[in-house]
Amino acid sequence: MRRRTAEPGRLRGAPPPRWARVAPVVALVVLSAAQLITPASVELGFFLAALPPVAAFSYGAAGTALFAGVVLVLLGTPHLPVAHARGTDLATVAAVCLLSVVLAWVRKRRDEQLVSVRTVAEAAQFAVLPPLPERVGPVRCAGLYRAAQRGTLVGGDLYDVRAGPYGVRALVGDVQGHGLAAVATVAALLGAFREGVLDDASLAAVAGRLDRRLVTDAAGVEHAEVFATAVLLEFPPGGGVVRVLSCGHPAAVLLRGRSVGEVSVDVGVPLGLGLSGLGAGAVTSLPLLPGDRLLLHTDGLTEARDSAGAFYPLLTRLPLLLASADLPTAVWHDLSRFTQGLTDDVALLILSPDPP
Repeated sequence: MRRRTAEPGRLRGAPPPRWARVAPVVALVVLSAAQLITPASVELGFFLAALPPVAAFSYGAAGTALFAGVVLVLLGTPHLPVAHARGTDLATVAAVCLLSVVLAWVRKRRDEQLVSVRTVAEAAQFAVLPPLPERVGPVRCAGLYRAAQRGTLVGGDLYDVRAGPYGVRALVGDVQGHGLAAVATVAALLGAFREGVLDDASLAAVAGRLDRRLVTDAAGVEHAEVFATAVLLEFPPGGGVVRVLSCGHPAAVLLRGRSVGEVSVDVGVPLGLGLSGLGAGAVTSLPLLPGDRLLLHTDGLTEARDSAGAFYPLLTRLPLLLASADLPTAVWHDLSRFTQGLTDDVALLILSPDPP
């Protein structure tokens, strides 16, 4: 089971690729060698003047200054058959080299500032939706989260698994909208859920708490429409059963051996409509066998389309992926091959209760 982690280089600043650092050196050697083997009437050495600006995008000010010095030496030394720069030509190349060093210094400083800002952003997003632990009480967890908005870790989907006095409870939800605009609603729901895990004796009470949270948040904003679909699960002490409450959310999927099937529940209205006492669905109790797994997901998974407009057939594809040691990643790779691009946030959570 794997924790949700940031993709390499997705938020944190990444160093230039190796080829970008090697390219100026290779170009320097190739151009010098080409000038040596060509007739004296053909001057290729002046192409060396383009190397310091190129180096400025891969090296710092010191590295760029080194390239600039080598270029000036090659172009300005009379007995080297590389080029014949004199007077104003050499002064022009020197000015380009100086500007390249300044450019490298400015770029390096901006990169450091960007890394700092992105690191803070990453920490803030992980504070909203921290990495999923591999185990919560007797329940093993594996999750995957991909935000539709590029460069973000959190969007409009959410999940969490918490242990409390009434057992282990899990939440998977999808708030209105996606991307950073929905993060505030995600944070509010997760905070309310974590309180409900500790204080509320039933899943219906937890759903009511979440509903009130959204209604309260929307009350302070004119013409606000804040709602979310969610599914709540509870693994009570003693094991052998799971309780499911759906608030307008896609059905959970039961993985039992090689068989795959949706869990049939009474679907209630979404959260945030103020109908928690009237429109909440009934809690469904589902007996569990050793080895059973429950897959919860948001509609970003099942509503992804291929080039022909067909939806991703999750229930058809799952039996082909069950043998994978990392099922969430296998589903994601299969989805990536199926669809032409992610247009909505995708959250996937797999829960595997240990047998009592």
